[in-house]
This record gives sequence, structure tokens and C-alpha cells, in this order.
Amino acid sequence: MIIRLLKERCTGCGKCVEVCPFAAIDWKDNLPVINENCRFCRKCLQVCPEKALVMEGQEVKRDTSGYRGIWFFAEQRHGRLASVSYELLQACLEMKAVLGEEVSGVILGYRIEHLAGSLISRGCDRVYMVDRPELEIFLEEPYALALTELVRQHRPGIVLASATMMGRSFIPSVAARLGTGLTADCTQLHIDPESKLLVQTRPTFGGNLMAQIICRYHRPQMATLRPKMVEEAKPVDNLQGCAVKSDISAELSSLVKLLTQKKAENLVDLQEAEIIISGGRGLGEGKNFQLLRELADLLGAAVGASRAAVDAGWIPYPHQVGQTGRTVKPKIYLACGISGAIQHLAGMRTSDFIIAINKDPEAPIFKVAHLGLVGDLFQIVPALIRKLKEIRG
Repeated sequence: MIIRLLKERCTGCGKCVEVCPFAAIDWKDNLPVINENCRFCRKCLQVCPEKALVMEGQEVKRDTSGYRGIWFFAEQRHGRLASVSYELLQACLEMKAVLGEEVSGVILGYRIEHLAGSLISRGCDRVYMVDRPELEIFLEEPYALALTELVRQHRPGIVLASATMMGRSFIPSVAARLGTGLTADCTQLHIDPESKLLVQTRPTFGGNLMAQIICRYHRPQMATLRPKMVEEAKPVDNLQGCAVKSDISAELSSLVKLLTQKKAENLVDLQEAEIIISGGRGLGEGKNFQLLRELADLLGAAVGASRAAVDAGWIPYPHQVGQTGRTVKPKIYLACGISGAIQHLAGMRTSDFIIAINKDPEAPIFKVAHLGLVGDLFQIVPALIRKLKEIRG
């Protein structure tokens, strides 16, 4: 599709430039020029009084009637299913309640037969397994080839994956091979009850807006869901699910050769932490994170941070919680000197119990906190540390 200007009609009123939300219209020689930022929202067409802008070309509509079923990629690491697999299963089971279609998990790896049972025991109708030596260690190309062939064989209507390192790296390649769309980093997924389409919600414009995206004319509908957005599926009784060992013809080769593996030391895993103590701009400078680390050591907690603290260079990016960092759901989240911008709240508001320490009684963080302490963190945190040390003797 393209938007074309009919120069003979254009009066140079500039209304199209004013209304464009993507800065996709430049002004040259007193005429509007559409640039590469255009997202075809058609707002310029709607406001043009002379109808000087016209859309040419049409979206290709494909027959989607043969696609049925709700699939999710069940991520496994070293022969164990990741917790995000059970989160995706729960999301799919909620969709099943609306669509009435079968839920299927896909496990790729080597010697993985034992993994299917835990998905079936939690409500999965069918588990497809591709068990090949080439898939023992995760590499993007073999995984993409294997999943692409499975999808072409069975034609599911929906394919989901988690927005982890693994999902983010190879799922876009699968979507490209299938010629369909992909909405990455979703915070919510649901089925529209009228159209029966997958509604994919994700932040846009730096987290200031939440966009709802649908894939109307292509299949499968594909999305990656942020971890900790959904509760894990719980075990249930009397299930009739089945495991299917799938044969694929693709040669699972890779242009990348893995030479060696080394386990990362001291790597923070915020998404698995039960207690997180996070610091923000209120800490004043990077050295003050040592105060939070001391408290975290006493509580067996992980240390997190707001984007402001990371951008200031006070703490590395893996500690960042929020829209552009990690999404977490610990049992306890302690926010120290964090005002509570919407981008940060999006990454931690589903925590079981939120405690906020801030000098500003009007800080947005207090709106989501279960317990708020209005005061100086440099007085409150040391007092907590002293008390914990007293209790421990």
C-alpha cells in the first residue's frame, strides 16, 4: 500500500502534517511528502478537505478458514520446563474458554519425552514434541525451522511464545517464514468475543499508550507475552491429553556453530526472585545502592532498579524493572526512592505485596503500594537493617 498525493488538488493547507501521529509527513516545496514513518493510519486522508491524498493498493486477504487451534511454545532448559511455559498454558486455557478450540504445546529439544506429562496434567490437550540431537542446545535457526514446519503441517490459528531471550530471538524468524504478523512483548492477550480474533495488547510511544493489535487477514496469529503477566496453570484431574512425537523433514542446520558454553556468574534473575528491593532516583548516587544490597543480603532478596537509576549508570541494565526492563512478580517488592512512573509500574504492579518508601506523599508509587512509608529512605532503610541484625543476633 502507498499514500499518493494528487498535486493538482493540494492547496497546501498543512492539515495532514498537523494530524499525523507518526511524524510521517514532511513539507517540501509547499507540498506534503509521505516518508518511511507512515503506518497507514489514514488520518491524513480523513482530514484533507480537497481529498488530495489517496490510498493505492490493497491488503492481501488470505483464506483463514482452515486454521484452528491454540498453540504455545513450551520453553525448556536443560531438560526442565521453564515457568513461562505454564504461564502461556494458562493464557491459552483462558482463550479456549472463548474459542472452544484445542490447546497444544510444542516442545523442542533432545530426550524430552518426560516433559509432556507436566503440561498435560495442567490442562494441555496435546503436546507436540520434536526430539532431535540438533535441538539439544538452543540455536535460533534450527528451532525456527522446526517450529515453522510443525505450523505448516497442522495450521493452528494462534501461536504464542514467551518474550524471553529464547522467544524474542527465534519467534520473529518463524513469523517471517510463515508470512504472518507478530506482536512482540505483549502485556495482555485475549479473544474478542465478537470477532473471535486475538487481541494483542502492548505498550507503545515509550509506554505512554497501550496499543491493541489484531491480525485480521493472516494466520497464524502470533505474539510473544511478557513473563509474569499471567499466573501459572495449576494441576487438574481427569485429563485426556496426549503427547505426539512429531517427525519433520527439515534439515536442522545452523550457520552458527556453538564452540563452548560457560555459566554466567553472579547473574541477577529478577523474574525468579521472591523478594526484590529496588532503588530509584531518590538514592541520589550509585554508591548508595550498597545500602540496598546490605538489606537484600539480610532478606535473601534480589536488587532491582528503576530506569532512571540505570540510565544514570548507577547499576547495570539486568537490574532494571519496568516497561523497558524486566517484568517481575515477587512475593514482596520494596521500592526505595522510586516515584512510580507508569513505565516502572507496568513491570512490578502485579507483585503480591508492594512496599514503597518515598519522601513525597503524592508519589504515584503509593497508589499501587499495599504499604507506604512517607519518609527519608536514608533513615528508614538503615533502621530496617539494624532491626534485622538484632533479630538475627
